[in-house]
Amino acid sequence: MSAALEIRGRRLEYTTIAWNTIEGFAAIGSGIVAGSIALVGFGLDSFIEVFAAAVVLWRMLGASEEREHTALRCIGLSFFALAAYLLVDASHDLIATSKPETSTVGIIVTVVSLLVMPLLARAKRDTGQRLGNASLVADAKESRLCAYLSASVLVGLALHSLFGWWWADPLAALVIAALAVREGREAWSGETCC
Repeated sequence: MSAALEIRGRRLEYTTIAWNTIEGFAAIGSGIVAGSIALVGFGLDSFIEVFAAAVVLWRMLGASEEREHTALRCIGLSFFALAAYLLVDASHDLIATSKPETSTVGIIVTVVSLLVMPLLARAKRDTGQRLGNASLVADAKESRLCAYLSASVLVGLALHSLFGWWWADPLAALVIAALAVREGREAWSGETCC
């Protein structure tokens, strides 16, 4: 049973890497075209998730307490890096009153992510808890954060598209930054599992 769970955990991480690579390029590209910091941040988070999935795969190759600790710290740092980027860029956009363009591609990417990521997060959490693998559970939280990001970015894009509320985009990015800090602290301190 444990071997089957390990295989399932690895497959979930490979799925995360594949999906988030596609999602990341689509979100960053559409974010740059539209001038949307929330979309660019969402895309960067996708690549942070690729990094976190790679860290979990590395951790799964050697089940030691030291690897677990290192993996959790790496995942925590990835959350902090995302939060710092979003805080700086969103603050700049609010101060400069930068107005993003409407992004149909960005809306589609966030809707699909909003459907996919909760399922992936739940599967990782359940598998990680059954294995007693704190790094897999932490990565499940990163996937769950991606679902929150999707919702937040989608709301920001929709408010801008429907009502012209340009400030909704950087505000959505600041919400994402706050969530990233919270999850980063949990991963860094190892408060993620079981």
